[in-house]
Amino acid sequence: MSGQENPRPPFPPFDEATAAAKVRAAEDAWNTHDPKRVALAYTPDCAWRNRAEFFSGRQAIEEFLTRKWTRELDYRLIKELWAFHGNRIAVRFAYEWHDDSGQWYRSYGNENWEFNPAGFMQRRIASINDMPIEEAARKFFWPHGRRPDDHPGLSELGL
Repeated sequence: MSGQENPRPPFPPFDEATAAAKVRAAEDAWNTHDPKRVALAYTPDCAWRNRAEFFSGRQAIEEFLTRKWTRELDYRLIKELWAFHGNRIAVRFAYEWHDDSGQWYRSYGNENWEFNPAGFMQRRIASINDMPIEEAARKFFWPHGRRPDDHPGLSELGL
């Protein structure tokens, strides 16, 4: 990481409020669908496992996210804090999207995050399952971008 990068608060060790703020910041960034912006939250050598893909580094993260959001159209994500300790946060999430044939999916998963002292994520481990859904079964409705504060979260939606 270059010495010119600004730290990314909140910083570890996390408490419930700072862990929840870190989760919401990640959700907000991912809902922009901007690979460059999202990648800046990670260390330059961040190690990722996403499903069966293993890679590291911001360039690889940007490439992965570009592929992801080219395939996963009208993507809407909700993350929820599951647990935290020290410099680690566990998250559960769900997102809805459709492919280019119009088939909708709800993807469910868990992530384990590890942060460096400056607040950058240095490790991300994600396990994800996709479930085909009918368009009428969708639950995530908001304009492209940040989920509105009054939109229900995962627990409120029964997910």
